[in-house]
Amino acid sequence: MDEIRRVAVECIGRAVMFGSLAIGCVMIGFSFNPVSAFRSGAFLTLTMALALMWKAMTAGIKNPKHTEVWLYLDEKSRPADGSARRVFGTVLSDVYKLYARIALGVAVGFFLVSLVLMLFGMEGYVPPSDRRLVP
Repeated sequence: MDEIRRVAVECIGRAVMFGSLAIGCVMIGFSFNPVSAFRSGAFLTLTMALALMWKAMTAGIKNPKHTEVWLYLDEKSRPADGSARRVFGTVLSDVYKLYARIALGVAVGFFLVSLVLMLFGMEGYVPPSDRRLVP
């Protein structure tokens, strides 16, 4: 079970890292306006937390052979019977929940930073409206 947890933390952590990299790129794209950068980061991180919670809820019903964790486990660590499959699903669910809690905390932090910036007088980006472009 410890081997399954270790591999699950690595595999899920790598996926979360790539998602965080994408979120960071979007935030850098909004770097001209810090309020919008942190708002977009908060929204996208919250979306990632929701996706991780969904994966945690459905981990118990997923066939272990269709997961990345299964591919990285050696033959003796792979679950063989029904109770071992339940353990596999429980471990995956726990790891998804761990990363979902972390992502939720980061999203709340991003929201708080954007609120503090707004309290200091900064405003979010609002695209200009040019009525000459509308026929």
